[in-house]
Amino acid sequence: MPVITTIDDLKRIYRRRVPKMFYDYCESGSWTEQTFRENTSDFDQIRLRQRVAVDMDGRTTASQMIGDDVAMPVALAPVGMTGMQHADGEILACRAAQKFGVPYTLSTMSICSIEDVAENVEKPFWFQLYAIKDEDYLRRVIERAKAAKCSALVITLDLQILGQRHKDLKNGLSAPPKMTVPTMLNLATKWGWGLEMLQTKRRFFGNIVGHAKGVSDPSSLMSWTAENFDPTLNWDKIAKIKEMWGGKVILKGVLDVEDARMAAKVGADAIVVSNHGGRQLDGALSSIRMLRPIVDEVGDQVEIHLDSGIRSGQDVLKAVAMGAKGVWIGRAYIYGLGAMGEKGVTRALEVIHKELDVSMALCGRKDANTLDREVLLVPEGFEGRWQA
Repeated sequence: MPVITTIDDLKRIYRRRVPKMFYDYCESGSWTEQTFRENTSDFDQIRLRQRVAVDMDGRTTASQMIGDDVAMPVALAPVGMTGMQHADGEILACRAAQKFGVPYTLSTMSICSIEDVAENVEKPFWFQLYAIKDEDYLRRVIERAKAAKCSALVITLDLQILGQRHKDLKNGLSAPPKMTVPTMLNLATKWGWGLEMLQTKRRFFGNIVGHAKGVSDPSSLMSWTAENFDPTLNWDKIAKIKEMWGGKVILKGVLDVEDARMAAKVGADAIVVSNHGGRQLDGALSSIRMLRPIVDEVGDQVEIHLDSGIRSGQDVLKAVAMGAKGVWIGRAYIYGLGAMGEKGVTRALEVIHKELDVSMALCGRKDANTLDREVLLVPEGFEGRWQA
C-alpha cells in the first residue's frame, strides 16, 4: 500500500490504472478549460489566518447538511459513468461514504442502477435527476428513487444543453468502450481494470437501459440521451418536479445571484453553487468566486452548498468559512475509486478530513460550525472584480 498523503497521490495511481477515455472524462473541462482550471487555482488565492494559544482539545468536524448529520461538511457529488472508473463503482463509493458518515449522490447517468445501489448499501442516499423531455420516464425514475427510499432529490440545472468536451469526442467516449484500435491498445495496458470489469454484470447505464422506451443497447441510448435533455427547462418545470418528488430537493448548478433568488423562491432545501466542474460554460467564474455574493443574497433563505474545485481539506475550510453549509466533491473521490476501489474513496475522505481538522485547529477553531470569514485572508476585490 503506497503512502497516500494528498488527493494528488491518488490521482497519479488513478491515471496509471484507468483507461484513457475514462480518465479524460473525469479530468477535463469544456472548450479551453479556463473555468476548469480556475475552479482550483482561485482557491489558492485565499489565505488562512494562523492563530495560536487557543485550546484545541475536543475538536469536531461534525455538522449537518439539509438536516442530516455528517462527519464533516462534505458530500459525494453525482458523477456519470462512475461504474466505468471501477467495476461496481457507484456501489463501492456509496458504501465508503456511508461508512465515513457523509452523503452520497447517485447520478441519473450511473452504471449501477438505483435499485442495485439500494440493495447493496445500508442507508438512504441522494439521487440526482436531469430534466428529461420524456415525461413518462421522468415520472417513473422519480418513483423508482422514492421506492429505493432516496432521502433527497438533486435536480441538475446546468446541463440542458451539453457543453463540448474535446477529449470525450476525440476518445469516442462510450460505456462500455467501443473496441477501436486505439482503445484496444490502451486497454491492453489496463489489465487490472479489465479483469474487474469482466467480473461484473454492470456495464451499461443502469437507470436508462431497459427503463426508457426504445433504449436497449448503447447505440440507442446515445440517441435517446441526445434527444431527451430538456432545453425548455424553466422555473415552472422545476417547481412541478419538486412537487412530483414531495421530499427534500437540492438545486445544483446555480452560479448567478438572480438564479439563486429564483431557486430560493421555488422552495429548494439547498442550492449548490456550481459550474459543473468547468464542464459546461467555459469562461464562467469559478464557484468559489461566486459563493459569497450568493450567500449574501439568499443565505438567510436557503442552505448554500458549493462544488467544483475542492481537492483538499483546506478547500473545504475556505468554502465553509466563506458561507457554504457544505461542499460536494467529485473528482477527488473518483481518483480514489479508480485507484483503489472502495478503499481509495475512504482514503480520499480521510485525507480531506485530516487536512480540514488540522488546518481548522491551526486557524484557532475547534468546531467546523464556527468557521467564518475571520479565519481567512481574501484578496481585495476577489468576488467583485467583474461587473455585469
